[in-house]
Amino acid sequence: MIDLRLLREDPDRARASQRARGEDPALVDQVLTADGLRRSSAARFDELRAEQKSHGKLVAQAAKDEKADLIAHGQKLAAEVKAADAAQNEAAEETQRLLLQLSNLVEPGVPEGGEDDYVLLEEHGTPRDFAAEGFEPRDHVELGKILGAIDLERGAKVGGARQYYLTGVGALLELALVNLAMAQAVRYGFTPMITPSLVKPEAMQGTGFLAQAAENVYHLADDDLYLVGTSEVPLAAYHMDEILPADKLPLRYAGYSSCYRREAGSYGKDTRGIIRVHQFEKVEMFSYCAPEDAAAEHKRLLGWEKEFLTALELPFRVIDVAAGDLGSSAARKYDCEAWIPTQGKYREVTSTSNCTEFQSRRLSVRLRDAQGVRPLATLNGTLCAMTRNIVAILENHQRADGSVRVPEALRPFLGRDELSPL
Repeated sequence: MIDLRLLREDPDRARASQRARGEDPALVDQVLTADGLRRSSAARFDELRAEQKSHGKLVAQAAKDEKADLIAHGQKLAAEVKAADAAQNEAAEETQRLLLQLSNLVEPGVPEGGEDDYVLLEEHGTPRDFAAEGFEPRDHVELGKILGAIDLERGAKVGGARQYYLTGVGALLELALVNLAMAQAVRYGFTPMITPSLVKPEAMQGTGFLAQAAENVYHLADDDLYLVGTSEVPLAAYHMDEILPADKLPLRYAGYSSCYRREAGSYGKDTRGIIRVHQFEKVEMFSYCAPEDAAAEHKRLLGWEKEFLTALELPFRVIDVAAGDLGSSAARKYDCEAWIPTQGKYREVTSTSNCTEFQSRRLSVRLRDAQGVRPLATLNGTLCAMTRNIVAILENHQRADGSVRVPEALRPFLGRDELSPL
């Protein structure tokens, strides 16, 4: 959540951020009004409580004939203190409720607008000219059948729409990607983690996934637990309610987990294949650092994503995501999009977000340094989302005979240099 002091000192910045996201700037004023009531209610409670304590001393020292009136007044004061306490608690709860609805403050320089208003930052590699090579590229669904790598029919039979089996070399390809991603992460000092798929409401709320993303979250009502859509959630909550020594930062974790998404609102989109599915596996980078180091750490995460995609020999580009497409937690987000030949366009395969102090305030994760105890910054970045990387590898490295060349960096983990038709 946003620092209330910053909201009071610079409400225009928060209003501008809300407008840039396409969200209601009036929410800022609602928070400030509630906060004003909270502060005045707290002051009134303190004032009455102090009067009550002073009055108690008077009663103890009073003469007998004065005590009855003093006791009666004390009872009235007690009722007023109780009412003031209830009022300050109600005002505090309302302030917190409204504050949790506010998205993070957008970083200066983030493009305004929605999904299509990104700014292109970089392009890497050149898409293949299949026409010049003399054949029409197959899509990943057809290649998956030829290679015995993807079984969509049985996935739908068993699990319904947007479900699939990875079979044979498809399963081996995913495991190889996991190991390549983890090897890179460990090389750069990340601690590998296998994280819970089920989390409590405070973990999901704390990371901001019960705001705009709530419709895509699976909730197990009987247990009041949530299936995570990314290991960002359990990694962010890993140090919940803790104070971390500043000299131990940055703390970097690489979480491997299944990810579950309802894909609400995506009716008719990517219904073919495994680009948009209800369950997939992912290796996610997560970093805790001092707020003043967050922007540099963000660039490092992006650099590691670019390194991984380069190792897979994929043509890709980097975009600066517009404010309206950031998600509530991110102050800035960069996406890497790989070229998908049969779609003739780039599709997102990784993203990295700087969440500044937004999540740490909600989850009460702080650092201790010479300045004292204060919130830290959290950042996340996809290193490898398996299904989309499999799509990109199959389509970009296919041959005319239906075989697929394995990128050199992946060969030691897969134990072969090509995927051959059955």
